[in-house]
Amino acid sequence: MARILAIDDDMAILVLIRNALRKDGHEVTCLQQVTDSLFEQLLPYDLILLDVMMPGIDGFSFCRDIRAQVDCPILFLTAKSLEEDVEFGFSLGADDYIKKPFSLVELRARIQAHLRREQREKTQCFFVSGVHFFLGRREARVGEQLIPLTKSEYDICLLLARNHGQVFSKEQIYENIFGYEGESDVSEITEHIKNIRRKLSTAGAAPIETIWGIGYRWN
Repeated sequence: MARILAIDDDMAILVLIRNALRKDGHEVTCLQQVTDSLFEQLLPYDLILLDVMMPGIDGFSFCRDIRAQVDCPILFLTAKSLEEDVEFGFSLGADDYIKKPFSLVELRARIQAHLRREQREKTQCFFVSGVHFFLGRREARVGEQLIPLTKSEYDICLLLARNHGQVFSKEQIYENIFGYEGESDVSEITEHIKNIRRKLSTAGAAPIETIWGIGYRWN
């Protein structure tokens, strides 16, 4: 299941998209225009479908403004089919350009293709289990709250979060973070995890689970 945001001023198209994608098990949020608050709510989405010609902020402008903030695929759905429009859309960072009218079969196939490619590593930011990671700034946030992690704590969180669901022993965490030549002690991983949990809990997040006798995982 993917979280998909669809923005188009034509409600009939949005209903069509929503019904089709929900059949594929996706969670779909539909909006008829870009709002100012939307810029702060994009990180949870796995893919964005975006019309070009809309009232207020148009699709080209919105794509340009958010491309450096999100890694998820952005697909234009538009009747602007001139070659220069297509070229301009891609130059802004769009991942695909689907011309209206489009078939639902084509739309669903292209979405699935882009979601498969999203197994690639994120380069700007990603969201998992309620925590936003901003990679360039090396920040972790829960909602608007910055989690004051040390360098080692941030690196441990990133290792577990990027591999959420996978169990890591203390030894594996130590080797990934400090290397074989590290000067710390493996037992310090327990203290790091304790500190991470305490800091995350103040923001209402508890993503790290202890697997007794084995290690830790990010759920």
